[in-house]
Amino acid sequence: MVKSTVVDSTTGKSKDSRVRTSSGMFLQRGRDKVIRVIEKRITDYTFIPVDHGEGLQVLHYEVGQKYEPHFDYFLDEFNTKNGGQRMATLLMHLSDVEEGGETIFPDANVNDSSLPWYNELSECAKRGLSVKPKMGDALLFWSMKPDATLDPLSLHGGCPVIRGNKWSSTKWMHIHEYKA
Repeated sequence: MVKSTVVDSTTGKSKDSRVRTSSGMFLQRGRDKVIRVIEKRITDYTFIPVDHGEGLQVLHYEVGQKYEPHFDYFLDEFNTKNGGQRMATLLMHLSDVEEGGETIFPDANVNDSSLPWYNELSECAKRGLSVKPKMGDALLFWSMKPDATLDPLSLHGGCPVIRGNKWSSTKWMHIHEYKA
């Protein structure tokens, strides 16, 4: 595991950033039987072919670590050369988190305060739509609308972990084959 980075939209290279403070690693697509089974399940669920996906990214967030709201799609030509635009993201929760660590969609127009679990959310998560990490759950969201335009409501982030650790795995899927 190494400190997580973000993609520079000018160069396409990874760079360090204070907006993403987790640590992580990539697992090459199809690298072993376990990964192939997971990727097959993702394809069965999303109907997006395995070869349209990047490798799985495993992430670890310790207390205080977060990922500021961002888009998974790209606004530059460099990062869409391989596979085209990212169209969907599947975020798999590999652990429960004692407190914090929610995934937020801050621009979603939702009245979270009416939900029964609202009081269990951290302050960071009390805006827009929030999903509390629960081991075994997966969150699928689309970066593109059905008409293939980018969806600004896919803006999302990871709230800071307040107590415990957050382990997750991310699978990004493109509109065309992604050459790993």
